[in-house]
This record gives sequence, structure tokens and C-alpha cells, in this order.
Amino acid sequence: MDETTRAAFERLLTITRSDTGQSRRVAGFILAWWNAIDLGSFDIADLFAVDEAIAHDMATVFAYVAGRPVAEYQPKRCDARSGLSPTVRLLAADPRLSCIRPLSTISTITA
Repeated sequence: MDETTRAAFERLLTITRSDTGQSRRVAGFILAWWNAIDLGSFDIADLFAVDEAIAHDMATVFAYVAGRPVAEYQPKRCDARSGLSPTVRLLAADPRLSCIRPLSTISTITA
């Protein structure tokens, strides 16, 4: 993953640690990467409900995911959800969630 995408994803993860409408939308976007059906989906119209900089970060991450030849997931389970807001933790409470934590700590995702 290039540094621009990594930085965008790190900023999005930071946003999920607050308890706002924007953080819930960002969490839905990130959780949809793992399992949109079970963990909540991302409505494209939510881009209108976040700040422009957040929407750009989402677009950067989306472009990265769309450009991958195969899906990339963190295979190990972790409990990194403790730093998320209570609302976002509810979104991520599904035990099937692989992991949400800063990419710098995920060694299985490569460029």
C-alpha cells in the first residue's frame, strides 16, 4: 500500500474513535470492506454527509481496494476495537470481524 493510501486510511480510523454522525459513516465504510452484509453497509450518499477531506480519504481507500487483484483481509483476530467510540464499537461488535486497527500494525497487507 502506498503512503498516500495508508495515510488516508489512518485518518479514517482516527475519525472512527469519536462519536459523531461522520464517525458512524466512516465506520460503516471501513466495516463494509470486511463484510457489508453482516457488519453494516456503506451508502454512497453518505459521501454528502461527511466533510470533503473525509470523502477524499474514503475515495482514496476505495480506489486502492478497487485496484487490488484479490481481496485483502487481516486473517488474525484482534481486539483493537477498544479505541473506537461506543457507537462504532456497536457496529463492530460482530465476532466475525477480522480486525480494525491502524495499518502500520497489520503486517499481512503489502504494497
